[in-house]
Amino acid sequence: MDSLDALFALERFGIRPGLDTIRLLVRAMGDPQSSYRTVIVAGTNGKGSVVAMADTALRAAGHRVGRYTSPHLQVLAERFVVDGAAIPERELRREAAELHEQVDRLRADGRLQHPPTFFEATTAIALSWFRRAGVDLALLEVGLGGRFDATNIVTPIAALITPIGLEHRQYLGDTLEAIAAEKAGVIKAGMVVVTTETTPTVVALFEETCRQRGARLVRADVGTTVRIAGVGDRPEIQVTTPQCAYPSFRLGLVGAHQVSNATGAIRLLEALSDMGVPVGADAIVTGLSTVVWPGRLELVRVDDRGAILLDAAHNPAAAAALSTYLRATFPTGLPIVLGAMRDKDVDGIVGALTPCATRFVCTAPDTPRAVPAIELAEGVRRRAGSTPVTADSTPWHAVEAAWRGSWTVCVTGSIVLVGEVRSALERSR
Repeated sequence: MDSLDALFALERFGIRPGLDTIRLLVRAMGDPQSSYRTVIVAGTNGKGSVVAMADTALRAAGHRVGRYTSPHLQVLAERFVVDGAAIPERELRREAAELHEQVDRLRADGRLQHPPTFFEATTAIALSWFRRAGVDLALLEVGLGGRFDATNIVTPIAALITPIGLEHRQYLGDTLEAIAAEKAGVIKAGMVVVTTETTPTVVALFEETCRQRGARLVRADVGTTVRIAGVGDRPEIQVTTPQCAYPSFRLGLVGAHQVSNATGAIRLLEALSDMGVPVGADAIVTGLSTVVWPGRLELVRVDDRGAILLDAAHNPAAAAALSTYLRATFPTGLPIVLGAMRDKDVDGIVGALTPCATRFVCTAPDTPRAVPAIELAEGVRRRAGSTPVTADSTPWHAVEAAWRGSWTVCVTGSIVLVGEVRSALERSR
C-alpha cells in the first residue's frame, strides 16, 4: 500500500486520547522534538489564527519556523509547514514510509499493541520533519483537549491558550471548567503561558495550575489597551502592552474576533523575546498585518457568478463570531450553505446563524463523519423557525442553489466542507 494511503487508513481508528503510543513512536524515532524549541497552542477557537500570526511574525524576525496545524482544508501537506512552505509530497511520502516502518517494528516486538491513530501518526511526522528541516522553533496546534493530545509530549518553552468553549464533551467534560482543566494539561514547569481567556473561573483554574507546576501566567488583557483606529473588514488597531506601544496597523485577518487573537499573539511573541527568541515590534506588526489563513471569513469572487464567503465555523462560539460579522457586513442577511460533522453541536451552530440567514441550504462533504444533507435539513428546520431550509447532497450544487436570488452566499459549519468548496472553486478556474 502507498505510504500516504496507509496513513489515511489510520483514520478508521478514530480518536484515542492518551500519550503512550505517541511516546513510543517518537522515542523510536530518536525524540526529534528535542532538536528544537517548541510552542504549543491550545484552546477552543482561534488556535489556527494565532499560530498563523505567530508564524508570520517569527519568520519576519528571521527565524526558521515549523508550523503544525489541523485539520487541513484541502491537502494533507498543509499541516506541515516550514518557512511558510508546505512539505513537498516526496518528503511527506518518505516521512510516512519511515513512520510505518517504526510502527511495524514496534508491533513486531510487542511494544506497541495497536496501530497509532491518524492524528498520532501525523504528529510524529511533523516532529520528525521539523528536525530534518532544521527549524529553530516549532509551533504546534493542539488537536483535541491538551492533557492527552498527541502534541503534549513536547516540553514547550511557552504556550498560548485561547478562550474555552463547550466542545468534545464526550472526551473533555460537560463544563467549561472541566474542559479548561484538560486544556491546562499543556502547562509544564518553567514555561510561560499566555491566555486570552477572561472567564473568571477559568482564569483562576489556569492561575492555580501555573502556581502548582511552576509556570508563569500572562493574561493577554491585563495591562494591555487596544484602540480601534479604523473600521472595515480588517480592523485597524493600536495596541499598547506593558512592554511596547505599537504603531497603528490593520490586521491581516478579517473579523472583530481577530483582535483578541492578535493581542494574544503579541503577548506570546513578547514572551518569546524575553526567552531568547527575539521578535521586534516591526516584525510583530508585519506578521499580524500580512498573515494569511484561508477559509476564515475568506471572500472569494467567482467571475460574474457572484461571491462566496468561506468560514470554517464548526462550533457555537465560532458561529457566533461569524454571525457578528454577517450582521455588520450583510445586514439584510444572505443564504447559508451548511454542512456539519456528527460530533458537532448543530443546534448551537444553527441558533447562532439563523438571525443572519435568509435561508439554509444543507449539504454534506465527502466524509463518513458528515451528517447527511437531508438529515441535517430536518434538524435545521426544527431550530431555524420560519427560515426556509432545503437540502442538496453535493456541496457545489448547494452553492449554486444558494446563489439563485443572491450575489453572495456563505459556506460554513465544517472545515471539510469549506475545503471541498475551495477545491471546487480552484477546479472551476
